[in-house]
Amino acid sequence: MKTLETPIPLSEPMPHRKIIREWLIPLSGRTTFNALAILLVDYCIWISLTAGTIFFSNLGLKLVCALAAGFTIGRLFIIGHDACHQSLTPHRTLNKWVGRIAFLPSLTPFSLWDIGHNVVHHGYTNLKGFDFVWAPLTKTEYDQASVAQKALDRIYRSGWAPGLYYMIEIWWNKMFFPNKKNMPTRRPIFIKDNLLVSAFALVWFAALWVLADATQQSFALTVLFSFAIPFLFWCAMIGFVVYVHHTHVRVSWHDDRTAWSKAQPFVSTTVHLTFPFNIGALMHHIMEHTAHHVDMSIPLYKLKQAQSKLEELLPERIIVQPFSWNWYFETAKRCKLYDFKERCWTDYQGHPTSTPAALPV
Repeated sequence: MKTLETPIPLSEPMPHRKIIREWLIPLSGRTTFNALAILLVDYCIWISLTAGTIFFSNLGLKLVCALAAGFTIGRLFIIGHDACHQSLTPHRTLNKWVGRIAFLPSLTPFSLWDIGHNVVHHGYTNLKGFDFVWAPLTKTEYDQASVAQKALDRIYRSGWAPGLYYMIEIWWNKMFFPNKKNMPTRRPIFIKDNLLVSAFALVWFAALWVLADATQQSFALTVLFSFAIPFLFWCAMIGFVVYVHHTHVRVSWHDDRTAWSKAQPFVSTTVHLTFPFNIGALMHHIMEHTAHHVDMSIPLYKLKQAQSKLEELLPERIIVQPFSWNWYFETAKRCKLYDFKERCWTDYQGHPTSTPAALPV
């Protein structure tokens, strides 16, 4: 008889999620010191890089600091993402405040991210009609769309505009003072969190005004390098990350809740994207994404170990994709629309571009 931690061959049924999570229990321990140390280090890096965008006179150095600051905003966001999942520290209230603090440079309202990401995305990953993140249109939906909607979808899925998608469809529509159409649920905490990030943005701009005047620089140029470029880079970074996490020729979308549940979506709808030079570690291991979807309680500083364990015990079931720009743009070329009847990706003409997924049993 197999032990609980014996690799499960592809020929055998997928273990229940409860069993898989039991494998990862030893890796779900959280420490307050690690969490606060990571937060402090990343905030110091972000503040230092922002200072570089102001005090360096060379435009090339300003640009390097601006891009690096945008990347660091992404790192801070990942810390906030963990805190929002209650996986960063053992303390619930502390997690909420660490998350809000980490989310400030990305202007992310904590409670609205919690609803859209934790409840909707993690609760219904790749289930059409529920999960809205990079949800593909069908050929019929695309044909019935307006000319502007078709053009926007083509831009989003070109591979060149993941930041535009995130900024408009997620941040602006779903999080920054969303209207009732985009967020039917109305809670006082949503307004409070939006006021918090708005106040932070005003303080940020006021500080840039003072520093621009003190250094005798153009305020517009200061805003460009100290705010606009970092924020746009951050949007491109998160748009790219959420796209590659769940878009792949081997990743299925579903429009039937029963079939979706049978497909073990916590494993089958996620991609582990690998990078050379340990780049994944620079992103706080957010690309070890299967482990995160299996058990959201695992802190970012233990995700690499958890992912390795899953790939050892579930051989050939987890999509592991080495990153290359050729792969990325080929994916963008092939993953335009989705045929839910045939269970495959198609181009805009409706021609299949991926192998039909097996029916879940």
